[in-house]
Amino acid sequence: MKKDKPLILITNDDGVGARGLKAITESLRQIGDIVVFAPDKPQSGMSCAITTEEPLYYELLGESDGLTVYSCSGTPVDCVKLSLNEILTRKPDLLVSGINHGGNHALSIHYSGTMGAAFEGCVFEVPSIGISLYNCRIGADFSEACRVGKAIAEKVLQTGLPHGTYLNVNVPNVKKVQGIVPARQTAGRWVREYYREITADGKTIYWLTGDYEVSGAEYPDNDVKLLDEGYATVVPCKIDVTDYAYLQTFSLI
Repeated sequence: MKKDKPLILITNDDGVGARGLKAITESLRQIGDIVVFAPDKPQSGMSCAITTEEPLYYELLGESDGLTVYSCSGTPVDCVKLSLNEILTRKPDLLVSGINHGGNHALSIHYSGTMGAAFEGCVFEVPSIGISLYNCRIGADFSEACRVGKAIAEKVLQTGLPHGTYLNVNVPNVKKVQGIVPARQTAGRWVREYYREITADGKTIYWLTGDYEVSGAEYPDNDVKLLDEGYATVVPCKIDVTDYAYLQTFSLI
């Protein structure tokens, strides 16, 4: 790795072999040295989960000019922790998590392993971005998400991010976005979350599914609305979840 080039740490929650990770890796190689440190298997929905009951291990998968790739037995957050604490010889200039194969808009940020990794990077004071493509299909085209992700990565490398802030980037499934815009997390919750099935031996099992139901005021800059209109959305997120307004009025007496 060359110290005169930005060092970019890339991880994800779809696994080290995921197409989205490979696509953003090739795109960001144009602007920096890359270390990929990603789960050895899919870890979607892990949020900020960490491994505590068994040891972690990693494997070097390959090295080439400006690119080193590792797989790790743990969660996305484990990957960030282990790489920053034990593997990298210098602090990265940027952490990119993704590109996730599916959206992480609205409330999904709280469940997402992609965004859990970005959160953890921010904890270590590394400017961090989670990138997701609003398309779950097998043949998804990641090219526009790569273009958007690269543009935001270049901006963050140039200007940095405020202390305690990380970015949730979602890209709609279009050939060309209408623009890249700041947005707010859409209020709501998941409904009709389970599909019930009876197995051949009579056991009732449940598959996670569901629809996102928007609730509350529908602000014009909410991420769901803007994604539906063809915009790539950037939601600035905070590590500090304190409700400061309520803090001023809360009392047990």
